[in-house]
Amino acid sequence: MSTPGSSPSDGVGAEPAVLLLRLAGPLQSWGDRSAFNRRDTRPEPTKSGIVGLLAAADGRARGESLTDLTALRLGVRVDRPGRLLRDYHTVSDYRGRPLPQAGVTAKGLQKPTSPPKLTHVTTRFYLEDAVFVAGLAGPRDLLERLEKAVRRPAFPLALGRRSCVPTQPLCLGLRDGPLEAALTTEPWQAPERVQRRRDQPRVDLRRVDLRVVLDDPDTGEDRVYDVPTSFDPRARAFTSRRIRHAWLSVPTTVQHNRAATDPGDADSGHDPFALLGW
Repeated sequence: MSTPGSSPSDGVGAEPAVLLLRLAGPLQSWGDRSAFNRRDTRPEPTKSGIVGLLAAADGRARGESLTDLTALRLGVRVDRPGRLLRDYHTVSDYRGRPLPQAGVTAKGLQKPTSPPKLTHVTTRFYLEDAVFVAGLAGPRDLLERLEKAVRRPAFPLALGRRSCVPTQPLCLGLRDGPLEAALTTEPWQAPERVQRRRDQPRVDLRRVDLRVVLDDPDTGEDRVYDVPTSFDPRARAFTSRRIRHAWLSVPTTVQHNRAATDPGDADSGHDPFALLGW
């Protein structure tokens, strides 16, 4: 069995197993860059965020090696993109003191702002009501341990930021075969009320086309800098990876019958959230 920080086996390329995670919650935020007064979010989970979630579940300290986790091939399926939420955020010292600036003294202490600044305004962005399915392909023994860790995590898990708590189920389990096959056969994870919004006469509700982002070092058309090499707070470091964008035809969980395909059917039920656009 692999140990934290050990090198991955040769089975990574063969992808003998895939661990599927359902990343859903009221709020998510997956930033790959940030400034003092602005925290953005990517439209889908980053590799650094997912590796951080797995490392926390596995009980790893921030200074431990991440080599075996970053070597896992990642694919993220966008089951529900959610809505972008902008948070107006202020920072102040509860003691009423002026906020410090970036500059430091000869003793290594931060200098106070001049003129004194008591409140700092920041802008933070979140994804609201989003749902993703993340697949991680690699050695089965490592993924089996990670599956157990996610189900009984050593540290609290979060969707990008500590305040973003995931809903259940978080772990969908292990699958055999290639990564893309696992993401194609796993049913759509959006709430059923969202799936039924597609219900129009003569529309096949059994499948839906969903966007997916895949690790692809050979033919990936984009490059993103979200692969962590260290989470040490004194020496955080990242490198890049190449990704490929694609679409997958995925089965839904809506029953293919008259109640599902005919919105005028009396047995189809009343959706109290319909007027809210959910």
